[in-house]
Amino acid sequence: MEKLVNFKSILSFYSNKRVLLTGHTGFKGAWLSRILQKAGAQVLGYSLEPSTNPSIYKLINIENEMISIIGDICDLENLNKAFNDFKPEIILHLAAQPIVRTGYSHPVETYKTNVIGTVNVLECSRQCNTVRSILNVTTDKVYENKEWAWGYRENEPLNGFDPYSNSKSCSELVTSCYKNSFFDSLDIAVSTARAGNVIGGGDFAKDRIIPDCVRAMENDKIINVRNPNSTRPYQHVLEPLFAYLMIAKFQYENKKFADCYNVGPDDCDCVTTGELVNIFCNVWQDGAIWENKSEKNAPHEANFLKLDCSKLKSTFGWTPTWNIQKAVEMTCKWSKVWFNGENLKSETDRQILDYVSEEKVCD
Repeated sequence: MEKLVNFKSILSFYSNKRVLLTGHTGFKGAWLSRILQKAGAQVLGYSLEPSTNPSIYKLINIENEMISIIGDICDLENLNKAFNDFKPEIILHLAAQPIVRTGYSHPVETYKTNVIGTVNVLECSRQCNTVRSILNVTTDKVYENKEWAWGYRENEPLNGFDPYSNSKSCSELVTSCYKNSFFDSLDIAVSTARAGNVIGGGDFAKDRIIPDCVRAMENDKIINVRNPNSTRPYQHVLEPLFAYLMIAKFQYENKKFADCYNVGPDDCDCVTTGELVNIFCNVWQDGAIWENKSEKNAPHEANFLKLDCSKLKSTFGWTPTWNIQKAVEMTCKWSKVWFNGENLKSETDRQILDYVSEEKVCD
């Protein structure tokens, strides 16, 4: 299979490009901001304050090398002003309420952020004559999950079960509507990317397994695992981020690449939560152990979920770079640098460089 692009050429493409990134204060947003900064892009981030304390955004001082606007994507007037003032070429839309359990406890806010927020980003893009490429990042949970053994493909029905997943399904539909109604007649390419569960240093969110593991280590506690038999497409955060940049680059240059794409690991890295925590404990050492804390009457969460990423591979010659073992190793490495009070920005930059240098070519 021909490989259309490599990571170094992606970074070169973004040099001096004007990129508006929503959700830059979040876990994925902060890592993506740093990649873009290292690439020499001109970056405007638009987001609420970090939702966790600590946050990777604050720990590595992301805002010092970009334009940062603390604002709500549901505030159309303020968001539109940011577009008009910055005049972006590329839009990477990551801002979201991203937690399944938070969706159950705050459904209205979840739908407002994930649906109306997407409408606002697309509407501002439609009215901004400098925009060329838009990528809306959703989730693997957009699919109507029948918990079958094979991976979901991009043509499967959308219908997320819970408020978070369903709101992201709605975000996909909104994007498709804007593409058909407006963007196809303009010189603007639009794609969506449906990524699996990501892990990596600097994720401090609640109700995520690896942050729960790190918190347990911080407090010398046993790791509690509530769904040890649930299978998820776990991947290091750098995997989808470079895929996002790749998609946005190619469709910027040629609208034929605008589409919806699954972004996930190979089947061998779709592991149960219990298997993931076993890997974590083996890597972390220092007496790390876990116990099954399955909850009765807990809010519904999918037990089995995999993605078929054939489309991304066949279109771009893309393939995952780090397997699940390496992803956990790099997560533990970053977390121990944080524990030891060492230089987190240097560690973040080192991991980005290591990832780029270890890129694999799809056969």
